[in-house]
Amino acid sequence: MKRILVVGVTGAGKSTLAHTVGRRLGLPYHEMDALYFSGPGWAVNGAFGEDVARFSAQPRWVVDSLGYPEVRDLLWGRADTVVWLDYPRHVVMPRVVRRSLRRSARREVLFGGNRETWGGWLSREHPVWWSWSQHAARREEIARRTRDPRFAPLETLRFADPGETAAWLAGL
Repeated sequence: MKRILVVGVTGAGKSTLAHTVGRRLGLPYHEMDALYFSGPGWAVNGAFGEDVARFSAQPRWVVDSLGYPEVRDLLWGRADTVVWLDYPRHVVMPRVVRRSLRRSARREVLFGGNRETWGGWLSREHPVWWSWSQHAARREEIARRTRDPRFAPLETLRFADPGETAAWLAGL
């Protein structure tokens, strides 16, 4: 495991796990949203594709994302391992709601200096609504990609609940 994608639905714990795996294995950790969003108003980084191509060409890394569409195939083609947090909605939704409540209440600064706002909860792109609405589609896409011969040989570690993930992590 030298080039790892940590994938799953919004709120599954991808960033937390990827950061921990990176620390334990001595791999550089790349936070996909921090690379993607570059400024106020959720502005997109114009050099995003180049940035991802640069880090993913390196021999060792871990990233916390399925990958934005413009770099998804690149990442999957270069990864050697996928760690899939395939948690059901009843696990993910309380996590993403708590996280968004905390971020909104504390006005936490996120990627590119942006923040989650109370008004943002009304948007279909808000993490809570996104996680709910994209849960099934995201799971289907990840499953399809793990079987896709273009991305073989790709070791896939699929965890259906946080206890399985914790046990695996304890053995790293």
